[in-house]
Amino acid sequence: MIRVTLEGSADSDQEELDACTLELRDRLLELDVEDVTLERSAAAPEGAKPGEVIAVGALAVTAVPLVLRSAVRLLETWITHRPVRTARVTIGEESLEVEAVSAADQRRVIDAFLARHGDAPQPAQVPGSGAAGEG
Repeated sequence: MIRVTLEGSADSDQEELDACTLELRDRLLELDVEDVTLERSAAAPEGAKPGEVIAVGALAVTAVPLVLRSAVRLLETWITHRPVRTARVTIGEESLEVEAVSAADQRRVIDAFLARHGDAPQPAQVPGSGAAGEG
């Protein structure tokens, strides 16, 4: 099982984050996953003062490991134009934080995370590179 947790930016509200969580759920269901269910946690972090709590939305994704790469890549592009600061992907005890940035370092972190979970990166196809089947 893969757990995806969304953390809103400082100016996000719960309604906005709920809508984003439902939208992401719909997008993940378009992939070849078995199920995507909503998870809720009503508990505020220990020591948080009223008004400091940042809304969190969580999804539990049931899928075969082959879908992991597609799900993480979807998340990576989806987060770019959303009021979500961070999306955390958790498998077992290991987590990957995907942020709304487009950086080579983040790509390497994502590729390493996917490789550790049995999904090696696919080589990029360059148009006109003479790949099999071109002619």
